[in-house]
Amino acid sequence: MERQQDYVLRSVEERGVRFVYLWFTDVLGQLKSIAIPPSELEQAFEEGMGFDGSAIDGYTRVQESDVLARPDPNTFEILPWRGDTEPVARMFCDITSMDGQPFAGDPRYVLRRNLDRAREKGYSFYAGPDIEYFYFASGDATGNGAPVPLDHGSYFDLTTADVAGDLRKKTVGYLEQVGIPVRYSHHEDAPSQHEIDLRYTDALTMADTVMTFKLVVREVALERGVYATFMPKPLEGVQGSGMHTHFSLFEGDTNAFHDPGDEYRLSKVAKSFIAGILTHAREITAVTNQWVNSYKRLVVGFEAPVYVAWARYNRSALVGVPVAKRGKESSTRIEFRAPDPACNPYLAFSVILAAGLKGVEEGYALPDELTANLYEMTDEERLAEGVPTLPGSLTDALTEMERSELVAEALGEHVFEWFLRNKRAEWADYKRHVSTFELQRYLPVL
Repeated sequence: MERQQDYVLRSVEERGVRFVYLWFTDVLGQLKSIAIPPSELEQAFEEGMGFDGSAIDGYTRVQESDVLARPDPNTFEILPWRGDTEPVARMFCDITSMDGQPFAGDPRYVLRRNLDRAREKGYSFYAGPDIEYFYFASGDATGNGAPVPLDHGSYFDLTTADVAGDLRKKTVGYLEQVGIPVRYSHHEDAPSQHEIDLRYTDALTMADTVMTFKLVVREVALERGVYATFMPKPLEGVQGSGMHTHFSLFEGDTNAFHDPGDEYRLSKVAKSFIAGILTHAREITAVTNQWVNSYKRLVVGFEAPVYVAWARYNRSALVGVPVAKRGKESSTRIEFRAPDPACNPYLAFSVILAAGLKGVEEGYALPDELTANLYEMTDEERLAEGVPTLPGSLTDALTEMERSELVAEALGEHVFEWFLRNKRAEWADYKRHVSTFELQRYLPVL
């Protein structure tokens, strides 16, 4: 750690960095930042930077407000979009109390704690998300009026003079400059919807990466006078944005999910991990899909997962098992299709890992693979197959979460209770709102 700190201090001096941004997130996953000059950096490493935690959603009460942001030197990167004239850098922070103890309300600590639990069992947890989002004309960034797409392309479309395609290419360039490798990018199915898939890495690095990714996408859009949104369902009548994420467990350098002798090439660990996610899927949905709008995406007809089942080739299943290429056994993984890109990745990865590990610890049996199109099955057929559905609204998801010991343990008491209070309040606000849908449907006839 000390060697890495020395590297950061030397890099800041050699590159003429003017400011270093110390990043962290609140419980909802909103990125926060403290800007410090290079002269304060050494002290930040040694003592942390104090701030009023009561001003951050989900952190502390006024009477116990002071906390410390301690920069993680392993996350140091120069931000390329700020230019070379007066360069700036960033580091993610771990939040501690004034006595140096990890702060229970810090989402990064929540994930660290769950990863430590996996490590005690000999596992490292890896993640690789496919992140979807929309570009819209900047005039609607206030949320007033209907959003205006930049294009009307569809899946994999390549159009001439495609402004959004140029935005995507520049975004990939910036991501690579801050050390984020990209597998590929393409136009998605809906108008002005795009996807960038990130190369997998350990879950903590990936959670940091997701936060950086969303900022980079927005920064590039802003440069071109448009805006980008990770809202799960911004347009009616087309598919919403998901964050299908690939997960795997490793034991040292060995993929714990792979078994060459198994029919599906899945180990017992992998099968129990999948079973854990399926068993606890309804309990964790409030965390992986945390907004009222998230449940406008999780509906039948738009390729979003609704039914709790697994399959290898069935895109209607909640958990997919991509077929590993020959000779690429280390790439054996599962794909969890529920999360949307507006979730807090630190908390989402935490509850997903907790659910999977519970299955491994308890030896959950994997249900049979469902190969039928779940969207075409009747309710009776799904009931006969024992296929439940994900919660249909935020309030239903919160009810499932509230009685979940697994989620309470994964998040810790502080985050668990605050999250429930905050989201119950969001649902209460939503219930009081009279929507355009209601006015258009009911006002002329009632």
